[in-house]
Amino acid sequence: MPPRELRLTPTLFHLLLCLADAPKHGYAMMAEIEERTGGALRPGPSSLYYSLGRLEDAGLIAETDAVAATDDAHEERRRYYALLPAGRRRLKEELAMMAQVLKHARSRGIVATAR
Repeated sequence: MPPRELRLTPTLFHLLLCLADAPKHGYAMMAEIEERTGGALRPGPSSLYYSLGRLEDAGLIAETDAVAATDDAHEERRRYYALLPAGRRRLKEELAMMAQVLKHARSRGIVATAR
């Protein structure tokens, strides 16, 4: 039996989105998600690292050696994660599905069209 595809919760989706442009460490992803969602989604450290582990187990992200060039003493202790090709494909699929849902909602007058 093939493994089940990981269902993307809002937190998992936002983590993939965080990694779309560059590898990041957990704290940076927590801050980015909170900012992007206007505080509606605030993953704490334990749920964040649990979610990152699920994405790693699914082969969508991987821990990386990439470290930002900085004088911050905390940098060498931080774990950085990068989006893998499978994760990028999954993110694109999810975004395409969201675009279709939004298009349908607009055609039904549920959501105003963009100007």
